Amino acid sequence: MSTTTLGYRLSAATGIHRGDRAYQQDQVQIIPHARVPGCALSVLADGMGGKSGGRKAADQVILTAQQLFERYVPSRDDPAEALKQLVLEAHLMIKLTAITSEEEPHSTVASFIISPNRECDVIHAGDSRVYHFRGPDMMTRTIDHSFVQRLVDEGQLTEEEANNHPQSNLLTGCLGTTQDPPLTAGHINRLEVGDSMLACSDGLWHYFTPKELGAIVHALPPREASEMLVSKARQRARGGGDNLSLALIRVDPLG
Repeated sequence: MSTTTLGYRLSAATGIHRGDRAYQQDQVQIIPHARVPGCALSVLADGMGGKSGGRKAADQVILTAQQLFERYVPSRDDPAEALKQLVLEAHLMIKLTAITSEEEPHSTVASFIISPNRECDVIHAGDSRVYHFRGPDMMTRTIDHSFVQRLVDEGQLTEEEANNHPQSNLLTGCLGTTQDPPLTAGHINRLEVGDSMLACSDGLWHYFTPKELGAIVHALPPREASEMLVSKARQRARGGGDNLSLALIRVDPLG
């Protein structure tokens, strides 16, 4: 996808792989706004629960995002509110599907909207992340809703120890559980030319330092960068890899 407006364009790519799992429970999509150039929604979901429960939950997140973005009018609607709506509606729909099925479907979400004025709003729940890079340098990233992140916050673990902790997949917040999902929002005042926004599931970020991620998204166009990230994660997983997915949007100069 590329959108041309005001001297820059948005270049984008998604990547997804089943890893070494029997089922694909990640889902990812980048949706350019149908009527407004320079506006796009990125949404990623890492489903959990049962054989197909996780996939149903992730599908529900994507479906909710599509429906919401179809109605979204950038000049009228608040992107931060739209993202909160996405989390709450998807959470409710996942809970409703759980009533009709045996499984316990849950899902993470990592989503962002880039507005035509180059502001960017972010929301997440669980341990799927959104990173903001300026050139190769990480400016910000979302902070996981997870047990090990809590231990990092309390100073009991380093980031590296958390990555290899046996309970690293325990979440303290996601969609579809009995408790309300976290509504952790972020806002970037302005994306500069050369900035990248990367959403990815833990099946991907687990294998990279922020420095490595930044170097790859900066050095390569989004399509090649996403292929490189997927193949490197697959190598580093050594046959024990989770589902993995990513959505990458870069602000490129025209021409």
